[in-house]
Amino acid sequence: MNSPQRAQRYTEENLKTISGHVVDAAMKVHSALGPGLLESAYETCLKHELLKRGLEVKSQVELPIVYDGVRLDAGYRIDLLVSDAIVVELKSVDKIAPIHEAQLLSYLKLSNLQVGLLMNFNVIHLKDGIKRMVNRYQPLRSSASSAVK
Repeated sequence: MNSPQRAQRYTEENLKTISGHVVDAAMKVHSALGPGLLESAYETCLKHELLKRGLEVKSQVELPIVYDGVRLDAGYRIDLLVSDAIVVELKSVDKIAPIHEAQLLSYLKLSNLQVGLLMNFNVIHLKDGIKRMVNRYQPLRSSASSAVK
């Protein structure tokens, strides 16, 4: 998959629009299901809702690390990749912790993508469980960089 190259064709406005569609779809899913389910249930339903809206969605996307010129599978998986541009990391936890934010930022850096959404469905009002993050990191051209497979 050539995600970083494809994602570059989106303007900041396009990314905001796509993010808005993801948030709107997540709100619909949360309204229907409420809090308390497993992350996998929200992932399945959100993917279905986004596909219904005509967006391209991939789930559990392998995110290898390129180290020493070799692609290594370190077990990282993007929950949802929307339009090959937006990383969506889903949670169903009591509270978003700094480690969850660090995880999303790491995924953005490893995939060389700019926009990610961290969504915690285990809240009364989903708006309180959504955090949009932007990767301003400019990778050096070295053997430590990576891209989404």
